[in-house]
Amino acid sequence: MRNVQFFSTDTDDGVVSVVAKTGPGEHRTVKQIRVGNAPRGGVKFTANGRGFVCNTSQNTISEIDAVALREVRRIEVGFAPRGLGIVPGEKYALVSNSGSNSLSIVDLELNVELTQIPMGRDPRHMMITKDGAYAYVCVWGDGYVSKIDISGLSQGAVESVREVEQIPVDVEAHPYSLNIDPSGSRVFVANTQATYCTVIDVATDEVHRVDLGHIGGRAVAFSTDGKYALVTVETVSRIYVIDVETLQVTRHIPVGPGPRGVVVDHQDFTVYCSNFARAFHRDPEGPDYGPNTLTMVDLKTAPLDRQEGEFAYEEIHVGYGPCSVTMFDLDTISEQERQRRLDYVEA
Repeated sequence: MRNVQFFSTDTDDGVVSVVAKTGPGEHRTVKQIRVGNAPRGGVKFTANGRGFVCNTSQNTISEIDAVALREVRRIEVGFAPRGLGIVPGEKYALVSNSGSNSLSIVDLELNVELTQIPMGRDPRHMMITKDGAYAYVCVWGDGYVSKIDISGLSQGAVESVREVEQIPVDVEAHPYSLNIDPSGSRVFVANTQATYCTVIDVATDEVHRVDLGHIGGRAVAFSTDGKYALVTVETVSRIYVIDVETLQVTRHIPVGPGPRGVVVDHQDFTVYCSNFARAFHRDPEGPDYGPNTLTMVDLKTAPLDRQEGEFAYEEIHVGYGPCSVTMFDLDTISEQERQRRLDYVEA
């Protein structure tokens, strides 16, 4: 039996809903963790289950415990935090503050903001390279991706963090979130107001466009084999599949209404997206699911390289306004440590 949990960031409810998964098609909502006002972005976890999420209307990030399923503390950052990343080594977190146009560096040992780095207008979501050398941050208001040199953090040199490149997307495209493909060679950018996905070559910063035909890009994940990018497009309630090598769209997958966040469970090749859907209707080709849900798609049930066959789905109810979804495998934490943390809460 598996011991996996999905964490849905439910903006309108001010909670993080926790869905337990014990096997294929076996899901149940086990907890709603109260955090700050208007949480945004996926909960980002350290290896030992410290989770962090932005509270956009409260200028804080909440730390939650993946074992005890409770809020541990709140850390003050800049105005309207939206995006967050944990730097390899897990001593620091980066937080993009969309209201103060800055990037906070947070010490996760002291649980305090150390400094803020100036950014462009309205920075949003980010990803950090596996080697901890760079962070890529979507600058929504100015239409570019900021490349931040964070390599000095491995030596504690906070003052060395600096922007080294502004990679153009389009000022009218509004880049919202991004992800780095498993090979580390390309950055895929979801744009809310462009009909294309932007792809950045990591080695050269060269920019490519992949036509999706619709605005409303929100999030990017990758298939287990790394061959396909999966991009949620909110306005048409679909996930678009892009061949990572050829940069061609190979098919679309209808899901629940208004999909935003997306995550892949690589152990059983399923994908989960959060259906926000304040104003968007479902794709008539897709499942008859409502908003405020997660859609699970079993990627084993139809091919990704062509528009053929139908996928198997499951609907999972969460809180209001789910904007993001992430996962954490509790089996990566020892049984002894899990019990210790549960005993601490009960005491």
